[in-house]
Amino acid sequence: MSTIHPTAIINERVQIADQVEIGPYCIIEPDVKIDSGTKLMAHVYVGRYTKIGRNNTLFPFSVVGVIPQDLKFAGGETHLVIGDHNVIREHCSIHRGTENAGGITKIGNRNLIMGHAHIAHDCLIGDDNIFSQGATLAGHVEVMNRVILGGYSGVHQFCRLGNYAFVGGYSVVTQDALPFIKAVGNRAKNYGVNNIGLERQGFSKEDIRNIQKAYRILFKKKLRLSEALQQLKEQYSHSERVLELVAFIESSERGFLH
Repeated sequence: MSTIHPTAIINERVQIADQVEIGPYCIIEPDVKIDSGTKLMAHVYVGRYTKIGRNNTLFPFSVVGVIPQDLKFAGGETHLVIGDHNVIREHCSIHRGTENAGGITKIGNRNLIMGHAHIAHDCLIGDDNIFSQGATLAGHVEVMNRVILGGYSGVHQFCRLGNYAFVGGYSVVTQDALPFIKAVGNRAKNYGVNNIGLERQGFSKEDIRNIQKAYRILFKKKLRLSEALQQLKEQYSHSERVLELVAFIESSERGFLH
């Protein structure tokens, strides 16, 4: 059985599963689905066409699923999908997608989104990421898995942050941040492999060495990019991590941080 505070305003077209808690003064627009175990504390606002998975916690004054801040948005049916076990802290804002870009903003599982963070329209967020206080994503940003964004960092629209990337506080990212690296500064630069972070995530010494060697081939040997990538494919065909790095670079549209 769900618990709903009498001051909450919930449209009749909202679907609420069992064991959901909805606190005082929450507002939930039509066509919203909330799965079991999710808790909305006081004053949470959930916009239309939002789907919230299991065991999420939304803290006071968080706003999710409202229309995008895009002048081209014409009011169509677009969506926000939030996965399971996410924590969305005070005053966060997460906007739904736009009509011309797939129509969806997506949040994966087990993400910690700290206070005042902003995730704009059409962003695609993977799993196990940490958005520190005030971290901000422009539209169409892709954040893969186990990424850490430092406090008040900003990411330009259409950029991608690869797996295990680390973005320092107050940094401004204007190109793709490669997997496994540290990006710091305004404008952000690539400060090398995030060795300590990878160790904490359980990477083997061999994997870290391979990533470091791949980094040197990419940035230290003064090869053309095509030559460096070919060399990595030939020398590290056995390394899943290096091949992941190669694939990320080959699919980059904005270029990547150096």
